[in-house]
Amino acid sequence: MNRILYRLGRSTAAHPWRTISAWIAAVVVAFVAAGAFGGTFHDDYDVEGARAQVGVEQLRAHVPDGGGATAQVVVHDRGGDTLDATQLTALVERLRGIDHVSYVYPPRISADGDTALVAMEYDVPTTDEDLVGAQGYDPLEDAVAPVRDAGLQAELGGELPSQTESTMKGTGELAGVIAALVILIVAFGSVVAAGLPLAVALMGLGVGTAGVTLLAGAMDVSTAAPTVATMVGLGVGIDYALLLVTRHVEFLGQGLPEQEAAGRAMATAGRSVVFASVTVLISLLGLKLGGLPVYATFGYATAIAVVSVLAAALTLVPALCGLAGNRLLPRRTRKGRIRAEKTPLTARWARRVVRRPVAAALAALVFLLLLAAPVLGMRTWPQDGSSAGPETSQRQAYDLIEAEYGAGANGPFTIVVDTAQADPAAVAATVAAEPDIVGVTDPVTTPGGAISVFIAEPAYGPTDERIDGLVAAIRADVPEGVEVTGQTPFFSDIVDLLDARLWLVVSFVVGVSVLLLAMMFRSVVVPVKAAVMNLLSIAASYGVLVVIFQWGWGGSALGVDHAVPVSSWIPILNFAILFGLSMDYEVFLLSRIREDWLRTGDARGSVERGLAATGRVISSAAAIMVVVFLGFSTEADTVVKQLGFGMAIAIVLDATVVRMVLVPATMALLGRWNWWLPAWLDRRLPSIEAERHESDELWAELDATESEAVGR
Repeated sequence: MNRILYRLGRSTAAHPWRTISAWIAAVVVAFVAAGAFGGTFHDDYDVEGARAQVGVEQLRAHVPDGGGATAQVVVHDRGGDTLDATQLTALVERLRGIDHVSYVYPPRISADGDTALVAMEYDVPTTDEDLVGAQGYDPLEDAVAPVRDAGLQAELGGELPSQTESTMKGTGELAGVIAALVILIVAFGSVVAAGLPLAVALMGLGVGTAGVTLLAGAMDVSTAAPTVATMVGLGVGIDYALLLVTRHVEFLGQGLPEQEAAGRAMATAGRSVVFASVTVLISLLGLKLGGLPVYATFGYATAIAVVSVLAAALTLVPALCGLAGNRLLPRRTRKGRIRAEKTPLTARWARRVVRRPVAAALAALVFLLLLAAPVLGMRTWPQDGSSAGPETSQRQAYDLIEAEYGAGANGPFTIVVDTAQADPAAVAATVAAEPDIVGVTDPVTTPGGAISVFIAEPAYGPTDERIDGLVAAIRADVPEGVEVTGQTPFFSDIVDLLDARLWLVVSFVVGVSVLLLAMMFRSVVVPVKAAVMNLLSIAASYGVLVVIFQWGWGGSALGVDHAVPVSSWIPILNFAILFGLSMDYEVFLLSRIREDWLRTGDARGSVERGLAATGRVISSAAAIMVVVFLGFSTEADTVVKQLGFGMAIAIVLDATVVRMVLVPATMALLGRWNWWLPAWLDRRLPSIEAERHESDELWAELDATESEAVGR
């Protein structure tokens, strides 16, 4: 790999326009192919293993056009006057005329007569292409427009409207990109050098985005998958390019020609980038073990983005560096105004930590544990109308329903009775007798007589912590052949499923990553220690999410006006992504420390020098990642907010507390034991080397080999 990367760096730097032209052609071809063969994004909400799925399948099998999407229309007179029955009848008729609407229930009038709730069902699921996005939402808007024109409030809630109103706006991401550019200018002192990583990441992300669209043409890809792929791809793309450009500028500063600097940067930093990306891809593979189809598509889509930006970094960076020449150097360096070198701040900091490693390690550990403590009380729940922004129609519909009909009207249970095994009337009486059920409808038997269906309304809303217990209690009380389904019981089942699957994902990702690091750094201690530290920083970020969102401390700053549970999607998704990203920084830092250790044998000194060599680039990379993720946390969708904010907090902790305190402190305490590897394991463990110091003789050998290859 060393020779391949060296040759790749030299050749692309020697012929930059060939590489640039090839990438422009690749982007054009990718987008043309995506337009011709790509698909549309939609979710697959069928969850194998969820108890509520059984009831859904029964409805689909026995109820004509049953088991499809649902929606709600809430009409309210702000003045408190009684609603006009004629207007409601006309509204119902317009709703019945919408494509794929299979049934519209009679309006449910509130006790004071100023509000009406109209529930409706579709004959296809929300994932159907006829209902995705504006195709499903606009007909509802057209149907309620006359009601609004009459001066009444009409809001759309339920399953279908919630998907459309949570679409991405993109303004936060643009602000994140601009902030990243500012950080790069400060880090490099050169506009050319600052713009290069950003341009490379965007070029690679363009191909990756087209690749994700092509993937959607071959399989179901979640509507949220492109968002996750963009978030991670943009962050790692800038990071990878930043590391390569930094190493290239370092070699330029030593007086090397552009082509030689590009080759050496690729043979050193390029190797670290390759293996860092491998750790990210391994973590993404773990998402498939999450148990939900949506997780698998997150993993596939994000992997496509990571591979695309990696390819761009390995080819476009040396090409653009060769084209830019010495303009990558700071202006004062190009003009010969060389300042006296000062000891880097990170080196001075590392020296202080190394002198008092026990105190530093304990302080960092206690701090992370305190932040992680709220995780013990974390409650997860999928997103529903209560977690939407206060300005959205679905949230206003949710609040109106809760105020006029009770919190439970937002999350009724659907009870499906197999008439061959149980008496529907007896089952309805049993469910009605539950203390936390406020009412049930009369059972309705299907035309074939196979099943009977009725609705049970709980006394509290779907996000209430008592919901899980109520669902379990009803299932325990009803006889065989009765299924409790509907969106709220389905969400309860998903929470239980994901809680069980989390540890499977954690075990896989941690185990494979530890093995890979052991192969790279020939150590048992380093990979185990890295895994523990990553788990600590991720747990601490979860604790912050609990405080901000579940406890509601400061959530208003992120546009969340009340306390909401942590989204059920977050623990597994954030873990898989963050563990890979944290390992990126671990590879970058430990590569330089090990390089110095192999050259000097100085355990403590190598920590100081390695941190000094990488501190600036890792800090800049982390800062860029943070601003990119915070950009996503400004989106209206609460899940995206939690995803972006949680990842930003984890990166901050990883780049400060872990990399600047725990790593130097623990490595100073362990000394030579950091690199301990049993002889028997050393013989059996394959060897993979990340970035290492290369001798002048080897550079000369590589240069000669490259010259011979060019001559042939």
